[in-house]
Amino acid sequence: MRVNNIRLASIVGAVYLFLYLPILVLIVFSFNDGISSYEWRGFTLRWYHELILNSEIWSVLRNSLIVAFSATVLSLILGTMVVYGLQQKLDRMVQFFYLPILVPEIVLSVGFLYLFSFLRIPMGLPTLIAAHTLLGLAFVVPLVHARFAEMDKNLVEASLDLGASQWQTFAKVVVPFLAPALFSAGLLAWIISFDDFLISFFCAGSSSQTLPLYLYAKIRVGMSPLINVLSAVTLFSSCGLVVIYSYMRSKTEDLI
Repeated sequence: MRVNNIRLASIVGAVYLFLYLPILVLIVFSFNDGISSYEWRGFTLRWYHELILNSEIWSVLRNSLIVAFSATVLSLILGTMVVYGLQQKLDRMVQFFYLPILVPEIVLSVGFLYLFSFLRIPMGLPTLIAAHTLLGLAFVVPLVHARFAEMDKNLVEASLDLGASQWQTFAKVVVPFLAPALFSAGLLAWIISFDDFLISFFCAGSSSQTLPLYLYAKIRVGMSPLINVLSAVTLFSSCGLVVIYSYMRSKTEDLI
């Protein structure tokens, strides 16, 4: 029995090593002093310094931040409106919001492309924000709905009976109760939008470029230590957001 456990642990460890070894190599070579991305020449931080001074990277980073922030805010606003506005009816409809997750992303991306082309909407940051907002709703609505279902509806009725308006009740009773779920859903929507490539590839157009598209374009012409640095920084940022999301998710479950 012990031999089987050791064998299983070895297999699982080998699989995880195979999956994460390329990421570790990428991080290590982001500190490489040589121009080549495949030959170690010594430790240096100059590529991180060049990344800070690169205006082109800051431009595409700004686009990614605009898209991620806008899509996250719109997803939270629209998702909260759907949950609070439909309430009981949403119990039978919440499954439909999982469709953007269940449908392969390549199909979803091509669908967005055909839709925007049919409506003659120019491709750019607005179309990308709209597509990412729809994708974000697939995460926001189920999370917020699950939290709202745990709320004691007597609190809402008590607030209305004491003279508060519908808006005051929503702002001072409902929103504070939903805050942990909103924060967790917002982080998840942000991560999905910021790291997305396929939808960005089809919906961003030629005039707008996000960080994943920039990385793809640079890799096609050859790897450089600057790409390793940019990938490492993006990885650390995404991991930090995932850790925050996991923490907030655990706090929400404890409250429930």
